[in-house]
Amino acid sequence: MAMKQSQGTGRPVALITGASSGIGLEFARQLASEHDLILVARRKDLLEAAASELEKRFGTQVQILPADLTSEAELSMVAERIANEKNLALLVNCAGFGLEGYFWKAGLAEQERMHLLHVMATVKLSHAALKNLVAKNSGGVINVSSVAGFVWFGNVSYGATKAWMKAFGDGVCIDLHAAGSKVTMQTLSPGYTHTEFQQAMGLDPTKVAPPKSWSTASDVVSASLAGLKRGKHLVVPGWRNRALIGLFALLPWRLRRSLLAGKAREGRGGAAFPGP
Repeated sequence: MAMKQSQGTGRPVALITGASSGIGLEFARQLASEHDLILVARRKDLLEAAASELEKRFGTQVQILPADLTSEAELSMVAERIANEKNLALLVNCAGFGLEGYFWKAGLAEQERMHLLHVMATVKLSHAALKNLVAKNSGGVINVSSVAGFVWFGNVSYGATKAWMKAFGDGVCIDLHAAGSKVTMQTLSPGYTHTEFQQAMGLDPTKVAPPKSWSTASDVVSASLAGLKRGKHLVVPGWRNRALIGLFALLPWRLRRSLLAGKAREGRGGAAFPGP
């Protein structure tokens, strides 16, 4: 696929991974009025549909990059696109997926793929974006983590990679502050959010959590972008999620372990965690 610069409009550019549905697509919708967009996901047909919708509704320029970010070649292609975009203003790392099952029972290949997507793709794309943005001393990177990164509901690899995202974001934020940079690194940690995430895992949302525990993708993205304007490095949408994280941190390890083991048994070792 030929890689080209945004042409003509001179507007700031946002590149969004996982942009074919859910939170990624909602980021595209909320950014479209002020940004040109580069949408990245595996499913070309859904990217084309999203681009058509956004161009018609907002008159924005949309480019699509169909790519599997667990492929080194395709990941490198997207990273190069980020590095060479002169109008880049924002990277949103939203691509991700969940698994079901105890660690030793869940397929190893899919867990390795999860680490490639949540960790290595985030590293490579963030590095490319920050080299671009720090040179201009403006813009931001949003990494979509999860409440599971704090509370570790369910699947081990999911919770671990999302916790890594939080630690990575904190570290980069410190580096940026030390360098005197105005670039913002944000970790977005949603709780239960209505998207295709649950469908992809074959979960019934009504059996995962009470209705009041769920957020919409629109609310999650609105909270993230409002936080970005304030330079907020960590955004946890919803007071219930913030209370859960705060309370959980106060519990002794044995009590936390017992509570989460019960959740894991209810979810057959992986179905009970909140996803984006």
